[in-house]
Amino acid sequence: MAKNKEKTDAKKLAQKLLVDRKNGCEKMTEDTLENADQYCEGYKAFLNGVKSEREAVDFAVAEAEKAGFVPFDASKKYAPGDKVYYNNRGKAVILAVMGTEGCRGGVRIAASHIDSPRLDLKPHPLYEKNDLALFKTHYYGGIKKYQWTTIPLSMHGRIILKNGTRVDVNIGEQEGEPQFCVTDLLPHLADDQMKKTLNKGVEGENLNILIGSRPIRTDKGDNLVKLNVMNLLHEKYGMTEEDFVSADLEFVPAFRAVDVGFDRSMIGAYGHDDRVCAYPALTAVLNVKQPKKTVVTVLADREEIGSYGNTGLDSEFLRYFIADLAQAEGLEARHVLSLSQCLSADVTAAFDPNYPDAYEALNANYLNCGVGVAKYTGARGKSGTSEATAEFVAEVRSLFDKNDVLWQIGEMGKVDLGGGGTVALYIASLNVDVIDIGVPVLSMHSPFEVVSKLDVYMTYRGILSFYEA
Repeated sequence: MAKNKEKTDAKKLAQKLLVDRKNGCEKMTEDTLENADQYCEGYKAFLNGVKSEREAVDFAVAEAEKAGFVPFDASKKYAPGDKVYYNNRGKAVILAVMGTEGCRGGVRIAASHIDSPRLDLKPHPLYEKNDLALFKTHYYGGIKKYQWTTIPLSMHGRIILKNGTRVDVNIGEQEGEPQFCVTDLLPHLADDQMKKTLNKGVEGENLNILIGSRPIRTDKGDNLVKLNVMNLLHEKYGMTEEDFVSADLEFVPAFRAVDVGFDRSMIGAYGHDDRVCAYPALTAVLNVKQPKKTVVTVLADREEIGSYGNTGLDSEFLRYFIADLAQAEGLEARHVLSLSQCLSADVTAAFDPNYPDAYEALNANYLNCGVGVAKYTGARGKSGTSEATAEFVAEVRSLFDKNDVLWQIGEMGKVDLGGGGTVALYIASLNVDVIDIGVPVLSMHSPFEVVSKLDVYMTYRGILSFYEA
């Protein structure tokens, strides 16, 4: 009897003192799991319709206008409840809802990014070799190059013709449209290739996209396959070969978002990094009712290459926006920013049992354990990162617990293996309290990433609770 009592007491003590790391689905009600599944139907539709940063901005603006948001006017003073958006060059966007207390006590920011790894076209991409037409590419972001061969690709982007006409391109997503691919060597002839390291097996200069094989119908001439492709592009878009130099054209996986697993508990898709955090940040600002503090969602470009450029968060566009809000209320931007708080919403690595040696299991993030919180990111000796204060971590932790947001905290892999960076560094440089949160991802930066539906939903719930606090 005494032994049984000791076991009971130990169990109670463990519940009181120790971290419970079991699968979050065991802790959730059926209603919560159903809500997560339903929320992710909207997210999957978003993924299928949005595969570039321009398309993400177009989607965000359209949804914002449906919800009553209007273009931001820096000369205007806004009242509590007013909703505005600022479109930065069609590649980044800020959405804000004015709080009852305005900006005086700082604003609440959720910052995410809407660019993903991909294959961009070079300025002079089109060429013919051995009766095949191909595009030369320059990969964008951190990829494993071999993963981008022999998969169906679609083309997205914008062309500005010589006469100034703007042409938007989206080919390969709809049933019946052509798709494209990067070829690879057959195993029978690949002995030399397979002796190379994974990093060298496919070179960046060989990520050339197959786009045509039929020559134009004429008797004489050179590069007739190339000419036929260019003629088709001219007929469809009115472009000439020179117009490639004033185009943002990218090739991305043509996969559609799908449920993964017999239990449909996960989503497999291209672009989870970081649209899986951008979508919760967007829907949170669209659904927030009447916040006390002004809330701001920023969806930025260029994070995958360091956030550089005027649509990335290493630029000043977010600071300028906050400065305009502050000035309209007779405040100094630096005072508002110094009192502000931010959730840097970006993905983290999920523990993969196929590669356990890459992770330190005690401090890893796991699928179905909720939104992942990171006190710091960076690499090795915490280089290239900001670190949230204990006070701000405690505030976020308390907020999530109060609002039944399932959360976990961890690091991205073992200390000496590398790690990663987010936009938190650039937000922190504005003297804003910032912490990283986001969805754990399997196969991150691959053409087909995997996330948990529950984790996506909890990221949305976490951002919304932060806005409504």
